[in-house]
Amino acid sequence: MNSLSNSEGSSSHATLTSHGACVCGSPLLQKFHERMMADISRRQFLGGAAALIAMFSALHAPTVLSNKPKRSDGPVLLTNLTLFDGSGGPLRKNVSVRVENGRIEALLNDSSGTEGAEVIDCGGRILMPGIIDAHWHTTLAAISQIEAMTADPGYVHLVAAREAERTLLRGVTSVRDVGGPSFALKRAIDKGIIPGPRIFPAGAMISQTSGHGDFRMRHEIPRTPTSPLSPAEQQGVAAIADGEAEVLRRTREQLMLGASQIKLMAGGGVASMFDPLDSTQFTEREIRAAVEAADDWGTYVMAHVYTPRGIQRALRAGVRSIEHGQLADEETVRMIAGEGAWWSLQPFLQDEDSNVYPDAERRAAQTKVAEGTIRAYEYAQRFDAKTAWGTDILFNPQSTGNQLRHLAKLTRFYDPLTALSMATGINGELLALSGPRNPYPGKLGVIEPGAHADLLVVDGNPDRNLDFLVDIDQDLRMVMKGGRFYKDEL
Repeated sequence: MNSLSNSEGSSSHATLTSHGACVCGSPLLQKFHERMMADISRRQFLGGAAALIAMFSALHAPTVLSNKPKRSDGPVLLTNLTLFDGSGGPLRKNVSVRVENGRIEALLNDSSGTEGAEVIDCGGRILMPGIIDAHWHTTLAAISQIEAMTADPGYVHLVAAREAERTLLRGVTSVRDVGGPSFALKRAIDKGIIPGPRIFPAGAMISQTSGHGDFRMRHEIPRTPTSPLSPAEQQGVAAIADGEAEVLRRTREQLMLGASQIKLMAGGGVASMFDPLDSTQFTEREIRAAVEAADDWGTYVMAHVYTPRGIQRALRAGVRSIEHGQLADEETVRMIAGEGAWWSLQPFLQDEDSNVYPDAERRAAQTKVAEGTIRAYEYAQRFDAKTAWGTDILFNPQSTGNQLRHLAKLTRFYDPLTALSMATGINGELLALSGPRNPYPGKLGVIEPGAHADLLVVDGNPDRNLDFLVDIDQDLRMVMKGGRFYKDEL
């Protein structure tokens, strides 16, 4: 798990609110989880979820309750547009898109399809699919250092709900949540209680003892048969498992809760206290236990891992998506491509969004990952690996608004339409890997008959650049999810 950061401020602040390297094992993150659940049992937390949602609705009534998404009594015809359909192909003109019952009904020429439809003139702008972030932490993205250290747990979940609305209004209509207690938030969004993107939840990150999801402090070691679960485990952020039997149990628990895919921590990170970047985590047998359990439910396992050894072990065990993997060598990338696995990359480039570390060891690890990022995108193209785009924003409310800037950065490696297709049609294919555990059956990320009507209208020239993603407030004119308008400034 990595985080996005503002480079300003103290080094301790940057350690938590930063981007470009993993912060899952940072001391501040551990303290946050201790605070979150020190005096709250898991049963109390689950029982209070409905109250939190109700409180959010009451506090946020001016935008959520009074400005509910527009509904049309019948079909909608979007016309006078330039179409980017999510495939990466050239832009198309002289086409209209008819939407009905939350789906795209048809693509028509501009002179047809008006019968019985509300006609919306897009003013010659770009119509494109909603954006998909394949590596997002719905509950943990927008809580700051000060809030994490001082706020009560209810506030944290209210912040997550508020950020879900902002995420949708940025044009991100679907996210693959790669770790955290997002099940209740997903349910509230799906029921229309609050606005937000479609969430493909992984539930708790499954980690070995001493692994990248083990947030315990030294005084909590050793664990005995009678030791209570750690705060992070009670919260549903992580689940510690050692041995095939425990991995199998924790995997099945997340599936029971509604996980659409499973997340394993198969290697170390940059900001970790206890697990170095080059560490390899879980044995092949342990990983295979999770893979087999997920496969029995028709879905797959994704693995946080950076190094060639860790990636190859995960692939041999049947992992279908490598998260990060910036240190992969040529042999490993050939294996990713040969196995038909997904490579979920993030542009960690040690730039203005990167974290600032006070110690030389972590700075060196961060530099290593940044250099690996450049090689990774080159390898991905050379060996034709299935490559997804994500951001991995964590604990940084200042940076969540820049979510799509990290998509614009891909033009360093790809032409603009190819980069944009990665965050739409290609990421939609990755979401579909959940098979029968897909909470939203149907195509996402594309504009074609039968696909979900998750659509954006933007001012821009995506065949030339992705500059419109930098100032999304100004250039994003319409957001539709499931055929409903959440933003309409046409």
